[in-house]
Amino acid sequence: MKVLVINCGSSSLKYQVIDSETEKVLAKGLCERIGIDGRLVYQPAGSEKIITESAMPTHKEAVRMVLDALVDKENGVLSSLSEIGAVGHRIVHGGEKFTESALITDEMLRKVEECNELAPLHNPANIIGINACRELMPGVPMVGVFDTAFHQTMPAKAYMYAVPYECYQKYGVRRYGFHGTSHSFVSKRAAEVAGIELANSKIIVCHLGNGASVSAVLNGKSVDTSMGLSPLEGLVMGTRSGDIDPTAVQYIAKKEGLDFDGVMTLLNKKSGVLGISGVSSDFRDLLAAQDKGDKRAKLAVDMFVYRVAKYIGAYAAAMNGVDLIAFTAGVGENNGFVRQEICRYLGFIGVEIDSKANEVAGEERKISTDNSMVKVYVIPTNEELAIARETVRLATE
Repeated sequence: MKVLVINCGSSSLKYQVIDSETEKVLAKGLCERIGIDGRLVYQPAGSEKIITESAMPTHKEAVRMVLDALVDKENGVLSSLSEIGAVGHRIVHGGEKFTESALITDEMLRKVEECNELAPLHNPANIIGINACRELMPGVPMVGVFDTAFHQTMPAKAYMYAVPYECYQKYGVRRYGFHGTSHSFVSKRAAEVAGIELANSKIIVCHLGNGASVSAVLNGKSVDTSMGLSPLEGLVMGTRSGDIDPTAVQYIAKKEGLDFDGVMTLLNKKSGVLGISGVSSDFRDLLAAQDKGDKRAKLAVDMFVYRVAKYIGAYAAAMNGVDLIAFTAGVGENNGFVRQEICRYLGFIGVEIDSKANEVAGEERKISTDNSMVKVYVIPTNEELAIARETVRLATE
């Protein structure tokens, strides 16, 4: 089966076509500036990117351009659209309504819409993409795969906030967690390559990129994760503050004359390693600045590393031990220095890093020594493949 995977934003649309039998990517790309002027990037496997500038007033036109590119006589990868057996859609927030992926129906979409308040920037855009695909591809099974679903196995002691219980009852205020598709994929793959039984394992996954989160995966199920009601909680990130005392937020708001929206912009877009360093949210830029003696860049890196290590320690305690730590995503997969510095804190649980193996970037591999009491691996994430697998599972049941 050929699966079309869609990740829709408010003015963008990322896509991949995956052959579910070989799990090979046949084509990928994105649509940008939807509703403005429109730009399609299309890349068949093994070929260069093809860029088309064309008006995309709505997501419907964007999806139509993607479908036309896939069956184009010269550069297409499909003989006809009938080859697409199912479509998998990334949906950011499923609240407590979705504990797993679900076939998309009118009733299912109504439930997703009820979660819009929990992800006002993402869920409405996800739904727009779904509706565009349903209109252009009637009869093709479609599946929604939720960022939050994997973490719905967290116990109440982990997901509840210590605010009046009525806030949870009335408004669903609790910790949901994100990057669930990545944490699920990486924990399963890590257990497989390390030769340990997933159903009898204690795995900590560190998804470290511009957005970053850590999860505790006990016997294949998420029991805690660093992000909360929104992706703002937890680690220091590229532009997000992570954990912060709410009183500090109030204090800053009063001093700077910020309203609520201004505060949220500061915490989400102007904080993190960007806010500390004043240099960049990109770790390549930070490390280059650090090497030149920039003290604020070094502080930003140190803070990021320290917060990750603290969460790893906390989750080792939460699971009463850890068998394996997996690093993934842009920084986790490619930045040996950051991995090394995080692991310097972990000697108390017996972590020993093979410095030579750790120098390699972007490859699936073990980076701990044979003497290390905890296995440490780099596992490249593949959220699109995870979505495709879920889509095939539900579309063929």
